[in-house]
Amino acid sequence: MATIQQDTVEVDLGGHTVHVPKGGLYDRYRMDTDLDEVARDPRVSGVDFFRKLPKTKVDSPIGPTYTPNFYYRMSNARLTMLARSRGIRSRLPKELAPLEVAPGIGLISVIFYRYDVCDIDFYTEAAVGAAVRPARHGRLGFVDLLAALDDDHLDSYVLSLPVNTDIAQVRGHDGYGFPKWVTGLDVEIDANRTTARVENDTGGTDIALSVPTPRQSRHRSGERVSSLTSYTWTKGAWHSTLNQTNVLSAGSAMLPRNPGLELGSGRCSDDLRSLQPIKTLRLDVMTEGQIALHMPVPTSVPTAD
Repeated sequence: MATIQQDTVEVDLGGHTVHVPKGGLYDRYRMDTDLDEVARDPRVSGVDFFRKLPKTKVDSPIGPTYTPNFYYRMSNARLTMLARSRGIRSRLPKELAPLEVAPGIGLISVIFYRYDVCDIDFYTEAAVGAAVRPARHGRLGFVDLLAALDDDHLDSYVLSLPVNTDIAQVRGHDGYGFPKWVTGLDVEIDANRTTARVENDTGGTDIALSVPTPRQSRHRSGERVSSLTSYTWTKGAWHSTLNQTNVLSAGSAMLPRNPGLELGSGRCSDDLRSLQPIKTLRLDVMTEGQIALHMPVPTSVPTAD
């Protein structure tokens, strides 16, 4: 099958030249997207969630930009696993600590994302990370755990975050401080099946997923909104990045017999192995959702003893 070449335009982001689709949302709006225009896209269920989150123009390491970054139609698949706390702790900065479900046992995750309509156009992404204790919650471990498992608010530290477009890499790495790089990355998610594959440096498989999609439940916009806070060390200081997710259609499978995860060779699989996973706790697949990703802000993280 012949590959369709899409026309692109050059954009400067903090001294980096990236190519974006000509006539795409970023080319036309530079992050200050017209919500009425997005609402006319048949792939988007609605934009009411975003009308309540006005954008603000801010300075950033990649130049002036608008925040939050809006994702109008997206899907993802997440495997949550139990892992040895010592393995997690060995990969965390000393200021952060694993969120434990039992003494010596923490939570880690592998997530695959597909962003069909967003301010920086279509791209895919994968993440390997660990759940961490909120930076300023002292010893309230049980309360932190209940909040995390309920998925209302989770705090995390990301080890791997590959993407498949240059603009996503530059914005994520230079603008947010995340460990992002560009590689071949395919994610396909529908009501029947979920598949994903991340390429390594030689074109082989780094990490991959293939599972039946759990039965989906529909939610009204705004009915189920979860949040994720990610910590990054960038520009000589700790920062926190808030991600708000408006869940529209999602389903879960507890203790899946065959989680469908394949580990090959590469940065993602190496990072996952280093976390010493024990057992897959849950598979969550969201076939439709929306995200507001805020720019990172400086945060206070206690100094380790």
